[in-house]
Amino acid sequence: MGLLVFVRNLLLALCLFLVLGFLYYSAWKLHLFQWEDSNSVVLSFDSAGQTLGSEYDRLGFLLKLDSKLPAELATKYANFSEGTCKPGYASALMTAIFPRFSKPAPMFLDDSFRKWARIREFVPPFGIKGQDNLIKAILSVTKEYRLTPALDSLSCRRCIVVGNGGVLANKSLGSRIDDYDIVVRLNSAPVKGFEKDVGSKTTLRITYPEGAMQRPEQYERDSLFVLAGFKWQDFKWLKYIVYKERVSWTHNIQREKEFLRKLVKAHVITDLTSGI
Repeated sequence: MGLLVFVRNLLLALCLFLVLGFLYYSAWKLHLFQWEDSNSVVLSFDSAGQTLGSEYDRLGFLLKLDSKLPAELATKYANFSEGTCKPGYASALMTAIFPRFSKPAPMFLDDSFRKWARIREFVPPFGIKGQDNLIKAILSVTKEYRLTPALDSLSCRRCIVVGNGGVLANKSLGSRIDDYDIVVRLNSAPVKGFEKDVGSKTTLRITYPEGAMQRPEQYERDSLFVLAGFKWQDFKWLKYIVYKERVSWTHNIQREKEFLRKLVKAHVITDLTSGI
């Protein structure tokens, strides 16, 4: 009995030591990260491998942003502040803010998606690996859907993204929002009944299945529906919609449960889903 008590006390002491060690290590790492950020001593590199300097954070973003253009951009786009839209300005400014910036793929996937190695090498949400057949089937029906010829013909497009928060309430900014060439709305953000504050124009409505409007009449007639797919079920959902197929929720739930079981078996996650 005395031996069991000794072993129990030893294990308790060991557990306490491990917990305290973990807390100490976590606090030290947090302090280290804060110190690095406050001193900005970590160098970043652009896509060509050139050093960016301490004015950029560890990910390569400019630390201090203001409304002033960099000197080289101010010279090239001197009249931009007067409201003149200059082609190439957005890309140039983004490159100044984030030198690693590049266009990895076109806005809309088309038949050339197979050549975009950067997104084909990774599974969702970082790419489209394993979705080739689904995307090919979807594009066979939707290949003609993109921005209208009138918008594509513009040398420079003024865009605005209207968020879903309540900050626009009672601001009467609807007319100013509608003045933009392209108005982007997200998920099920309402428009009808709120036109005075949020505008009535919708060019693109970007959503994922869970955030999509449920009834067709809720969508604006002149808007373009854009799926932001970030998991394999999203592409299958879009295929169901395009081909007007019946969604078998029971089958999908069973597949998700089986997937969870595999993760538990592989010790990737803890079995907290006793009901499956």
